[in-house]
Amino acid sequence: MSQPLTVSLRILDKEYQVACPPEERYNLEEAARHLDATMRDIRNRGKVIGLERIAVMAALNISHEMLISKRQQQQLSGEQQQQINELNQRLDQALARHQE
Repeated sequence: MSQPLTVSLRILDKEYQVACPPEERYNLEEAARHLDATMRDIRNRGKVIGLERIAVMAALNISHEMLISKRQQQQLSGEQQQQINELNQRLDQALARHQE
């Protein structure tokens, strides 16, 4: 296992030092860019004032996006399982006809 490294992240004009495994650096930086963009968008709309409130709103927005994506993925998995079940039924029927 590799040693963690310290990564400098800039979010809403503030710098943060975060330790992470080297293989996760890109994902961490990508997450920070996404968070920064979300927070800037909220700040630029001008309806939320204060860094803490902006951060909470960004966290809520990102969590909402994640939950929607997760539900869509689960729904797809359910649809795929249904298709597999239907194919299995067709195969069973075809095999049953062939054995008669």
